[in-house]
Amino acid sequence: MSVKQHAIHKLYQYRKAISTRPYGARGKKLIRCELCLLAEQYCTCEFRRQLTSNNAFLLMMYDDEVLKPSNSGRLIADLIPDTHAYIWSRTHANRKMMAVIEDPKYQPFVIFPSEYACDGQEVLAKVEPSELPEGKTPLFILLDGSWREAIRMFRKSPYLHHLPLLSFTPDTVAKYGLRKGSRDFQLGTAEVAALALGASGEPDNAASLNTWFELFIESSIFSRSRKSTHDLTPLALLKKKFLSTLAKDGNE
Repeated sequence: MSVKQHAIHKLYQYRKAISTRPYGARGKKLIRCELCLLAEQYCTCEFRRQLTSNNAFLLMMYDDEVLKPSNSGRLIADLIPDTHAYIWSRTHANRKMMAVIEDPKYQPFVIFPSEYACDGQEVLAKVEPSELPEGKTPLFILLDGSWREAIRMFRKSPYLHHLPLLSFTPDTVAKYGLRKGSRDFQLGTAEVAALALGASGEPDNAASLNTWFELFIESSIFSRSRKSTHDLTPLALLKKKFLSTLAKDGNE
C-alpha cells in the first residue's frame, strides 16, 4: 500500500533540513522509518488509514518537537485528513498558520486547561455540532510540546486568547481511561485529540485514535528493545484491535 505524506511528515522534513546538527533522540542508532519514526522492523505505516471526520486539527509545535520520535502529534495526522501543523514562534505568528485559524470555514477551539483562560475567554467542556454556525468545521488547536513549553506558547500567543477554550475535566479523562502524567491534564497529544473527537460527537474516531496511540506506544517500546522481541503477540493484538475499530466505524 502506498503511504502518502501528511502535514507533519512535511514539517519533519523541513525541520530536519534546517537543522545544523542531527537530533540526538534516544535510540538514535536505530534504523527508523522516515514516516512513523519507529524502528523499521516495527513500522506501522501499512496499517495507517484515513478516517472520515467532520473535525480538523491544527498543531502548534514547539521548535524541535516535530523531530522527536516519541511525539504523538503525528498520529493525529495519520488518521484525520484535515490536519495542519506549524512550528511555533515567540516573535511572530506564522502567516500560513494564521490563515488557517482565520479561515471562515473553521470554528477554532484552543484545547487547554480552563485555569489558564484569559479574562473573558469562553470555556467549553464539549462541542455541539448542531450549535455551530452553519457550515463551520471545528478546528481544534493543540499546543504540542512539554507542559512548560505549552504554557509558554499559550501565554505568548495573544491571537489565541479570544478563541473559545475547550477544557477537559478529570472526570472526562477518567471516563476514557487514559494514562495520565502527574496532573490530570498531562496527556499525550494524541490522547488529547481523542478527547476532542469524543467531545464533538465522534466516539468511534476517538476509539480508533486511542488504539492507534496504544499501538504506537507498544511499537516504540519494542523499538527501544525494552521488551523481548521473541513474543510479538502484544503488537499483533493491537493491530487487530485497531483494524476492528476501523471496521466498526466503516473506515476500513
